[in-house]
Amino acid sequence: MTFSSRCLQTHKHLPARVMQFTTAHGQVTTPAFMPVGTRAAVNHMSPQELHDAGSQIILGGNTYHMLVSPGMAVIEAAGGMHEFMQWHGPMLTDSGGFQVFSLSKNSDICTIDDNGAQFKHPETQQVIRMTPAVSIQTQKIIGADIIMAFDECTPERGGRQAAQAALTRTDRWLQESLEAHHAQQATPYGHTQALFGIIQGGSFRDLREQSAQTIVNSGVEGIAIGGEVIGFDMQKTVEVMDWVRPLLPQDKIRYTMGVGLNPQDLITAVSSGVDIFDCVAATRNARHGALYHGITVADGDWVRYEIQDNQERILIKKRCYAKDERPILHGCQCYTCQHYSRAQLHAYYKANATLYSNLACIHNVHAMHQACEVMRQQILTAS
Repeated sequence: MTFSSRCLQTHKHLPARVMQFTTAHGQVTTPAFMPVGTRAAVNHMSPQELHDAGSQIILGGNTYHMLVSPGMAVIEAAGGMHEFMQWHGPMLTDSGGFQVFSLSKNSDICTIDDNGAQFKHPETQQVIRMTPAVSIQTQKIIGADIIMAFDECTPERGGRQAAQAALTRTDRWLQESLEAHHAQQATPYGHTQALFGIIQGGSFRDLREQSAQTIVNSGVEGIAIGGEVIGFDMQKTVEVMDWVRPLLPQDKIRYTMGVGLNPQDLITAVSSGVDIFDCVAATRNARHGALYHGITVADGDWVRYEIQDNQERILIKKRCYAKDERPILHGCQCYTCQHYSRAQLHAYYKANATLYSNLACIHNVHAMHQACEVMRQQILTAS
């Protein structure tokens, strides 16, 4: 089955919309949050728990991490990432561009040049060369439904010169990614994949617009917005979306990379015209004891994130929860809130019990999906 996407409904006052896209592993209706499994697993959540919490699609594997461990031979022997993870729904993977950008801050570990990146395996010290072709070939073996063109993440420090240099490389690597993708349309497992390009350009409007036009002209199936600022600074993220949105086709999926520190960030992104997003924060915050304490509700023809009891997050390690028999969030329909109290979670956290992380991640991921569900319904029914 080939990838396809269409717009079901656009909000009558906002750029927010409901999109539907079809992949070889199922259909997704947006807005949709993607839990992140950078090392072939979403931390502390099984595939069934992800499904039950409301996940339609996941970011299942990062190209850099998969090359390092467990390695492509293991993934291919398993029949691809879907089989390896036992997640049989839609999956996106990224190109490894952000990871090598992060690693390159230490030149002893990783260096980037016009042809790609070179880094050392953290355990064996073997030198690995990551080029656009290698990234695409690796993503073919991973077998995700949506794969990303190799790019250079734009740093916020370095000014226009650094942004221009990253954009020049990203444009060149997009063409090389397209060539590698077209040379092998299907995965080793017989499924077709959609290739998304990534808009770079930092905080410079003309560079962002130039990049957006290049991505649109390339004919990729979807469009991502990347760079160090995206997700880290939501005000700037919205500004960038406002710059590029007029240039983007209505029928293609828009993906802001790394957006989702909390449910409010999803609402902000969708109201600016974004369809899908990913972030490690939901599960990372959960593991470190920060549990989302708000609910997304309809508000006129749009939505708002309603924080409960003036607490955006419950810090479950606090002594005040030791005998608190209430759920994390009153009215929450997640498995954790339906079966466990704050007191139990506090005790598990203090005991460093694995069960704590499992239950906490279920709640936080559910909160992200609940925000998406309310937004979907508002766009479909109030527009």
